[in-house]
Amino acid sequence: MFARECTECRKRMLIFPSQIVALKTTEESVELTYECWCGAEQTCELDARGNLRLAA
Repeated sequence: MFARECTECRKRMLIFPSQIVALKTTEESVELTYECWCGAEQTCELDARGNLRLAA
């Protein structure tokens, strides 16, 4: 479980494993795609240690 701010509804909410819809491995990170409580699909990145990367 982690908290993220949705780019659609602008609310910060807890995201649960059941909301994860895809994981994609890249050379530097893992892209995690999940569905916000508002229904919007969101993507964030995890570093090699599993920490969320903040958008620049």
